[in-house]
Amino acid sequence: PSMISALFFCGIINLITMLSYSELSAALPEVGGEYTYTKVAFGGFISFMAGSLRWLASVFGGALAVVVFVNQLGVLFSVFAPSIQDLVLVNASLLIVGLVVILIVLSIRGVEEATTLIVAAFLAIFVIFLAMSLGYTLTPQNIVPEASPSSLAVFFATAAYLFPMFVGMRALVTGAPQIKNPGKNVPRALILSTVLLTVVYLGVAYVAVGAVPLEMAVTGDELPLLNLAASAIMGPIGAILFALAGIIASVSSVGTAMTVQSSILGGMSRDGYLPKALLKVHRRFGTRYIAIIASSLFVVFFGISGAVEFLGYAASFGSLLVFALVNFSLIQLRRKMPRLDRPFKAPLYPLTPIAGIIMSALLLTFPV
Repeated sequence: PSMISALFFCGIINLITMLSYSELSAALPEVGGEYTYTKVAFGGFISFMAGSLRWLASVFGGALAVVVFVNQLGVLFSVFAPSIQDLVLVNASLLIVGLVVILIVLSIRGVEEATTLIVAAFLAIFVIFLAMSLGYTLTPQNIVPEASPSSLAVFFATAAYLFPMFVGMRALVTGAPQIKNPGKNVPRALILSTVLLTVVYLGVAYVAVGAVPLEMAVTGDELPLLNLAASAIMGPIGAILFALAGIIASVSSVGTAMTVQSSILGGMSRDGYLPKALLKVHRRFGTRYIAIIASSLFVVFFGISGAVEFLGYAASFGSLLVFALVNFSLIQLRRKMPRLDRPFKAPLYPLTPIAGIIMSALLLTFPV
């Protein structure tokens, strides 16, 4: 049950920090995202550290996604072809390499239509799951963590592992230079996606926890929690649909990671921190193909390791540090450049960036 309250806590951190992202991306719609914000605010070492952390968090997040891709592919085949499931698990490394190679090609070609279809299918499966749960008797859950040291430790540990689920939307800022009227459209997209995603996550988590008894979830069943819940509510087709959702979400996450990595490396190369070769743009497709390929090699390396716990926490740790730096950058730029054109201003300033810093620090102080 602590998963539900932890998701809400992560959603609040994300929403508060997306307000800072909204102001900064509207005022500075340039390549580099977080790296560019900290560069303008602080310059030098801090901007390099922010760019490096953002890139590493994206690499770890992408690697985690390819591991989940193989896991969910195994779940999909376990339902109707157990023999193929064993083949999938044995050849996990080859599948990871194959997936990344395909996504490298799509990223270099700048294919965007597939991303839209992926997100639409992903949300459709969740909506169907929530709609069917309305006629299912769920076990009531106490979603408020108990006020004891052990319970709070579990709560913060859970939040730290779940946090990477919320960081994908900040990829919007990497595309700000190509977005029409970024001063209005980027803040709208960031805030709307944050609110909608938090609501969907909370709904799915509550249904999943309420549909699967705790003893069933900890008995070592091969199916993950969401697949178990989908089977209970939707029947045999449920596990298949959620395996497909997991596969779809993983592919989308890896594609997003590649886009972010390319933008971050491009910004750091532009300023001389990295080789200029990473700035090279494909003559036909207009994408930074060398940066995409270079980052993807790291995704493959860490993905083959299969270390889910490490990848999850590393992605969370890097993202939380970057979130704190982005909130600090907002405060610094308000002081340093008070006359900067700001099409969007974070409401309740300075309370929101300060709250974002404090809440990020809370998760950083509870190593898992």
